[in-house]
Amino acid sequence: MTSIKHLWKTLLGFFSDEDNANEPIYDPVHLAAMVVIVIFSVGALFWLLWTLLVFEGGFFAKVMPALQVLFTGKTLSDFGWVGYPYEMGIFEGFIGNSIAFILTIALIWGIWWVLFKGKKFHGS
Repeated sequence: MTSIKHLWKTLLGFFSDEDNANEPIYDPVHLAAMVVIVIFSVGALFWLLWTLLVFEGGFFAKVMPALQVLFTGKTLSDFGWVGYPYEMGIFEGFIGNSIAFILTIALIWGIWWVLFKGKKFHGS
């Protein structure tokens, strides 16, 4: 019988108006802000990686042809280039891929700076 009373008191404790002094206080605004920030961050990371790796064939599919154009006798027309912005051949989406590559490098550098270099400024 005592276990039923204990269970009943525990169940009523969930619905009571009394606050436990040992529990931390959570602000719903902070919780909602964290949800929004996490969803935004995951969306931005998805866009960045999708644009870098998938959009119009991805960045890395265009690196070797670009190097061949720069350092060998091949021309842009060998890779399907007719003219910007209509027929760019293998270089379709190169601008978007390049911007995503630059932003990815900036993100990696920023994370590295926060984790390793930033400690020097805070004395840790």
